[in-house]
Formats: sequence, C-alpha cells, structure tokens
Amino acid sequence: MENTSVTGKIKKNKVKLLLIYLLFVFINISVNRLVKHFGLPLYVDNIGTLLGAVLGGYLPGIFVGYITNLINATADPANMYYAGISVLIAVTATYLAAKGFYNSFIKALLTVPVLAFLGGVIGSVLTWFIYGPGANDFLSQVSNDFLLDIMDKAITVVVFYILMKFMPKETSSLLSLTDWRQKPLTSQEIAEVKSTGTRGISLKSELSMLVCAVMLIITVATCAICFILYRNQAMEQYKEMGINAAKIAAASIDPEKVDEYLELGENGPDYGREEEKLYEILNSSASIKYIYVYKMTPQGYKVVFDLDTGELKGDEPGSLIPYESDFAPYVPQLLNGKQVDPVIVKDRYGWLLSDYEPVYDKHGICVCYACADIDMEEINRNGISYLAKVLSLFIGFFVLVFVLSLWFFNYHLTYPVGAMTHASGEFDYNSSQALALSVDKLKSLDISTANELENLYLVLVKTLSDTVKYLEEVKEKSDQIEYMQSGLIYVLADLVESRDKCTGDHIRKTAAYVRLILELLKENNIYPEYILNEDYVKRVNYAAPLHDVGKIKVSDTILNKPGKLTDEEFMEMKKHTTAGKDIIESAIKLTGDTAYLEESLNVATYHHEKWDGSGYPTGLKGEEIPLSARIMAVSDVFDALLSKRSYKEPMSYETAFKIIEEGAGKSFDPVIAKVFIDNKERVIKTAEDNKKIVGMVS
Repeated sequence: MENTSVTGKIKKNKVKLLLIYLLFVFINISVNRLVKHFGLPLYVDNIGTLLGAVLGGYLPGIFVGYITNLINATADPANMYYAGISVLIAVTATYLAAKGFYNSFIKALLTVPVLAFLGGVIGSVLTWFIYGPGANDFLSQVSNDFLLDIMDKAITVVVFYILMKFMPKETSSLLSLTDWRQKPLTSQEIAEVKSTGTRGISLKSELSMLVCAVMLIITVATCAICFILYRNQAMEQYKEMGINAAKIAAASIDPEKVDEYLELGENGPDYGREEEKLYEILNSSASIKYIYVYKMTPQGYKVVFDLDTGELKGDEPGSLIPYESDFAPYVPQLLNGKQVDPVIVKDRYGWLLSDYEPVYDKHGICVCYACADIDMEEINRNGISYLAKVLSLFIGFFVLVFVLSLWFFNYHLTYPVGAMTHASGEFDYNSSQALALSVDKLKSLDISTANELENLYLVLVKTLSDTVKYLEEVKEKSDQIEYMQSGLIYVLADLVESRDKCTGDHIRKTAAYVRLILELLKENNIYPEYILNEDYVKRVNYAAPLHDVGKIKVSDTILNKPGKLTDEEFMEMKKHTTAGKDIIESAIKLTGDTAYLEESLNVATYHHEKWDGSGYPTGLKGEEIPLSARIMAVSDVFDALLSKRSYKEPMSYETAFKIIEEGAGKSFDPVIAKVFIDNKERVIKTAEDNKKIVGMVS
C-alpha cells in the first residue's frame, strides 16, 4: 500500500510539473501575441523559456522553448525554423543560472547581450541563409537585428525576473524534473557519485557520445538525402519550365516570316508584336533568364530574336554567333532540325539550362529554334535555403534528444551505478556494527530500474550481505582462536613458572605492567617511530608471558635454590634467554606465524639486555634492544623487587621505584624508566589490582 501511495504521489507531481511547463509555454505565446497585436518589431517569446531553464534546468527549459516554436508554427510554419535558437537560449540560460547570474537583478541584466547574440546574430545569420539577402548588406542586417534583439531580450529578462521573484517558493522547488529509480540523492551525494573516477571514459560519456554520433549521422544523412531529392526534383521542374517556355516561344513565332526578320530585323512585318509576346514569356518567371530565337547555320547561330535583359543587351537580328565549344556535340542535330534534350552548360553567361524547340514551316522544315535559358544558380540559392531550414529544424531536435538522453542516463544509469559503486567502495570493515551499517546503507538505495541493473543491485546486496555474515562468523572464530592462543600461552607460561617455586604469579603481574607502559608511551607520544597501534600492543601483550619460557630448560636445582647462585649456576641460569629464543624459533618454523611470535622472540631473548650494554645474552645496548624487550626489562625487575623470594623479602614501592630510577640509563631505557616513575599512582594501582586478582589480598 505504501509503494502504491508513493507511486501515486510521484505521478501527481509529474502532472503538476507538466502543467507548470505548459503555463510557461502559454506565457511565451501570449506575450508574443500581445507584442504582435501592437505592431512592435519584437518577439518577446522567451520569458517562459527562461523560467523553465533557470528554475527547472536544461530539460524543462529546452522543452518549453521547443514546444513554444512548435505551437507558433501552426500559425506561421517559419517559426519552426527558429526552434534551434530557442533551444540554444534555454541551454545558455541554464548554464548562466548555474553560475549565479540570475541571483540578482544586475547580474541578470548582464545576460542580455549573450541572449541577444543568440537571438539577434545567430538568428539573423539563419534568416540570411533561409531567405537570402534583404534590403541591406549582410553586416548591416546582422547589426540591426542584434540591436533590436538587445531590446527584446532586455524586456524578456526584466519580466522574467519579476515573475521569478513573485513565484511561490513551493512552486519553484517542484520545477526540477527528476525520474529517480532509487532513493533520491542529495546534492552532496550526487557530487560524490559524479566524483567517482574511472580508468577510462565513463559509461555515461560513452553512451552520450554514441547518441551524439547517431544523431550526427542521422542529421548528415537526412540533410544529404533531402538536398539530393530537392536538387533532383528542382532540376526536373526547371527542365519542365524551360521546355514549356521554349514551346510557348516557338508557338509565338511565324515560321514563314523568319527569313524576312533576318533580312529586315525590327523593320520586318509583325516583328515588334512577336517580340512583345516573347518579352511576356521572359517576364513570366524570374527563373527564365534569356529568351531568344536562332537559325542554325554551319558557321554558327543567326539571330532572329534576342531579347534584352536588365544586365545584358541582346544581339541584333541577322548577327552571327559562333557555337560555344561546350555546345559543339549538339550542333549536328540542330543543323538537321532535330529535337534536342535540355542542355545544362556553364559559360560566360552563367550556369544555365537551355532548351531548344524547333519551329517548323508549313512544309515541315525546321526554319529556326526558339530557346529559353533557365537560371540554374537559383537551384543553388534555393538549395542553401532548403538546407538551412532542414538544419535549423534538426538543431533544436538534436539538442532536445541529446539533453533528454543525458537526463535519462543520469536517472536510469549514472546515479544508480554511481550510488552502488560509492556505497560499496565505502564499506567499513573495522567492526561488525560498521559492516552492518554499510550493508544497510547499500540496501537503503532501493534501486528499482526494473531491468538488468536492478538485478545486479539485488545480487550485489545479497553478495555483500552474505560476505558480511561470513566475515562476522570468521571474526567470531578468529576471536575464539585468539582467546585459545592466549590461554595456551598462559598455560605454557604457568607450566614453566610452576617449576620456580619463588616466582608466584610473576607472568600475570609483569604482563600487566607491560600493558600499562605501552598505554603510557602511546598517551605521551613517546617513540612515535614505533607504530603503537592496537595490533602492536596486542602482540607485545601476548609476548610478555613468554619472557621466561626458556627456564623450562634450566635445572630445578638451580631454579629453586634457596640461596645465592654460584657463578657457574648463574651462567646456567642466563642460558634461559637463548633457550627461550630456540623454543620460539622452533614454534615459528612450525606455525609460520612470524608476526604473532616475533615480539615473543624479542622479549624472551633480550629482556635481560641492559641500556649500557652490560646485559646478556648478546650485550646489546641502547635502542639496539627491541622496544618490547626494554619494556619487559622494567616490568620484570619491578615485579621481582616487590615479590618475596626464598633469598629475600619483598621491597616497598618507594624502594622499588628508587632502584628503577637509579637504573635509568644503565640497566633500563631512561625514557621508559621516566614515564614509569612519573606515573607512580597508576603503577601502584596496577600492582594492587593484580594482588587482588591472584588472591594475595582478600
């Protein structure tokens, strides 16, 4: 029920949008009709186009402009030729609006020259190609149209700005045409989706180029086909015109008087009357350039009639004109009085289609030819005009289809794919909760394109949901293994420690001091060159209980001797560091987990090394000693000082801290010793807490 309600609401909004856009079309048409009613030399037919473009975007603006010209074309078909100009105005206005030019009245006025250039200059050039030269030369016509259009667009912008300011905010917020096939994205989310880069050209760009290429091919092919068809049809019409004109001219000549006209010229009987008839034929059409009557002789044309034109005076009757070289192939037929098909020639008189109609006397002998020359240059002029009309029609349609395609690609492809990519790329694997939120974010896109893209989205959601579930299971098992490993380490350490009756719960207490020192180093940003992250801290914590693992190879007699060890016995005791090293290296070879046991190796081997180099087993000094071993050294000695042994009583905190302080720079890392001493309260609290844990204090 909820989806049906949402769908119904979307349909209602689209109906409202359509009605608003049609209102803008009505504004365009009504203001234009009003201006025409008062006889003003203006159009003012782009107010609604600006409203649609500035408030709605590219597609609404183009729609309003194109439909306006389409409706106006019902009254005057020529309006359709200027639909491309209206579309260009809509595109330009949308772009300028995005740059903030319509946020204030002054900035809005700055757009007037730009819009006037489109309407006045480009419109004037289009008019020149469609209708040919006017009363003025080209530059004068363009300049006059531009100046006139400045006034036109100034009125347009002023009226538009007033209407925009009085328009209700809720209306203007509805004007953006959308077709979401998913949860609508915010402007910030759209920017993030668009910023998602690709290794090559984006799919949207490829499809846009494909649409553009197809439209260009269609445009070129259509224009070429239309031009060829027009040209062929025009040629046939002109041939027909030439034949008819020549036939009428031939019928106007009295064949019995041709020889008299050649001898007497204008003084011949009825010469003037027949010449007048020929002039009527010449003036019957602007396409008929010349009318003349020739008698064919082997030497050339003999002029019977040759009418004057505005640009050329005809030859006198009886004059002999040599044949043109281009006309030579037709001379034999003409000398024999044969019918000749219309001939197209280019000579000093221009590009002409000439038709020769024989004039026969009463004996059926051809006495002369009546000729009509049709000006073929008009075909070129009309062809350019026709091509300009076709192109102007295509420009508006081309831009409309292209922008509509981009709009469609955005809502049906770019935004869904980009949103999926962005949501998938931002998956947070830091915690189970973060993973669940990432999956929920992907699910919330709710992509419903009802095609293969929706199938891909559903598969992606299922795959990632299953992956998250699997990762949660893996993490749970990993935590169990980690807990088991930690327990095994403590069990192993307890087994070693149980042989030393003097140490008590030494491993747990030293591990607690190690954790504390690591926290203090991180809090005070000490040793920043070490990455004291959670992983490192965890590894050192695991390593701490194994620092004395080598004691498993030390004799019980030495390990539990109640008194002071001899030099020989102490040398044996010191071997527990190298023994620990051997044990852990063997474990590394067996498990292959070097990262996990690396710090255990450092701690077990080097925790008895001293800062001044006097320690064992290798005599490392200073920062040659691994950080984990230097931390362990302080922890180990401090706990030993506080603990009861068979050969000594436990020391006080004050005494233990004093010994650590005295050993700084000698036995211990001075930096670690200082941070340890500077935080006595936390150290003591840790010690007391561990006494309670191990049951030493009730």
